[in-house]
Amino acid sequence: MGQETVSPPPTHVELVADLRALRRPGLAGLRSLSLPALRASTEVCGLSTGPDDLPAGVETLLRQATRRLGEHDTLGRAAARTFGLVPGYRGATAYDRRKAAAEVYRVSTETFRKRQEVQVFDQLAEAVLTLCREYRRRFADAAPAPGGSRPAAARSGRESTAPPFSYRTTVVDAPAEFVLHVSPVDLLRDVDVIVSSENVYLEMSKTFWPTFSGTLRRTCAVRNASGEIVDDVLARELSAWLRQNGRPGLPVRPGTVAPTSSGAMAQQGVRRIYHAAVAVPLLDREGYQVAPDDIARAVREAFALARAERGRFDPPLTSICFPLMGSGRGGVSVETSASWIGWAVHEELTRDPSWTVHLVVRDRATAEGITDLGPEE
Repeated sequence: MGQETVSPPPTHVELVADLRALRRPGLAGLRSLSLPALRASTEVCGLSTGPDDLPAGVETLLRQATRRLGEHDTLGRAAARTFGLVPGYRGATAYDRRKAAAEVYRVSTETFRKRQEVQVFDQLAEAVLTLCREYRRRFADAAPAPGGSRPAAARSGRESTAPPFSYRTTVVDAPAEFVLHVSPVDLLRDVDVIVSSENVYLEMSKTFWPTFSGTLRRTCAVRNASGEIVDDVLARELSAWLRQNGRPGLPVRPGTVAPTSSGAMAQQGVRRIYHAAVAVPLLDREGYQVAPDDIARAVREAFALARAERGRFDPPLTSICFPLMGSGRGGVSVETSASWIGWAVHEELTRDPSWTVHLVVRDRATAEGITDLGPEE
């Protein structure tokens, strides 16, 4: 097979032109527009391979670019509203999106159109070009060296920050097949249930912490037009569950799974969040202890809950996604977590093979640590 190459990125001028063309139709019009510069950028960044996945690729690219501008910066917030990347604005009219973006700067829509919107297009195009350059650099680092060996940068896991990708595989020693996502959890789409590992008090991480739990809490929260959280959905519903089950301020049994809605992630096709209590706080020092058999118990309870709930949805629930529970501050190795999850999933699929099971890890180094081979390139 010939050596792979990465297409050159578009120019800044071409990207600005595409962003201007996209502003009026917004995300809802992605499939009807050609957008050659944005299409080329998704191909450079490995986010799309053809017309079928181009809309999702462009949306992911724009989300990554706006995060680079800053989720709490006026420029990033205005860019997100301009293109309908915030909850409640995906299908909004061009006028309403421009008005919401103008409110970030506290100016009129006309002033925003003439001044700040120009900067939004300019800087968002710069952010897209930066993503393209970073991917091309990672691709070069990961390219086979003469003789077929991989360079030291690739072997050390530097390419672990490459754009999200997914593939089917088994993990460690378990025979169950997963759809493995190498991706931040907030970019997952069209997975019915996402499982989050929590402590036995079912207290989620703070929204500003870069943990799996914190990211889910932040992503599922409902925000106003200024980007401020107005409904901390997951924390609110978890507190209600604890009150209903007589456990406010008290621990639950390790392996217990509590359900909540998905809040703002419903717009990404996620319908439920299951909170698995697996981390027991240490009494003598900071940190947690996670028993592998509690991980397996949480998997079984998650499936039992999903089976009980699946018929309440139209269409029924059919997919569930797990993180490597306990592998963060819980001190469990990623291999151990993957093995216990894998075998517990295998038992569940033996009884009911109708489920599609996903596993999400944040970087490629972790993926390669729990699979025999990475995705074929």
